[in-house]
Amino acid sequence: MNESSEKSRVRPATRAKRELILQAAVEIFGNKGSTNGTLADVAEQVGMTHAGVLHHFGSKQKLLLEVLAYRDQADVADLAEKHIPDGPELFLHLVRTAFANELRPGIVQAYTVLSSESVTDHHPGREYFEERYTTLRREVTAAFHELCAQEGVTAPDTIAAASASILAVMDGLQLQWLLHPDLIELGETSAFAIQAIVTAVLRPGPALETYVAGA
Repeated sequence: MNESSEKSRVRPATRAKRELILQAAVEIFGNKGSTNGTLADVAEQVGMTHAGVLHHFGSKQKLLLEVLAYRDQADVADLAEKHIPDGPELFLHLVRTAFANELRPGIVQAYTVLSSESVTDHHPGREYFEERYTTLRREVTAAFHELCAQEGVTAPDTIAAASASILAVMDGLQLQWLLHPDLIELGETSAFAIQAIVTAVLRPGPALETYVAGA
């Protein structure tokens, strides 16, 4: 039996309880991190026992990985195809995601905390984030190549750097937004940064070394 068939057999009450646990875990891990946040914290928030949470998710590590998958589902929740678009449409999707994230600070906080923790030794989410960044860089790189072909631009050597930069800017702006939500407009600043990077690939200007050398 495949995973989708198994999910379809889950009773609505069980599915609803799992959803509540995941929402609580997003808040707990976002506020305390995955090390300090405990299953007991999650259980208390949803009015269950520690054993009850284990019944639904098996272990803290599995719950953590489910939280990350839950975050990915939020990214495509409003898409009819339920998957991230490819090609130049991907850039628009990234901008729309940034605006959507303004409405879900808890998920953004949990993602930011867990992604930062994942660089530590033996973190259960490390493989997830390694694969996520590898996949996203590949998808953004492919989108750049397709866009350059459409615009009649010879694909420059900057595409790899631009792809990594878009992801870094988006995650960095999320951090700034969480720290200073009254000063940072997450959607608008992300749109500006993505547009600036895309423009730099399509219409490259003088390298930074030019300005440094002339200083």
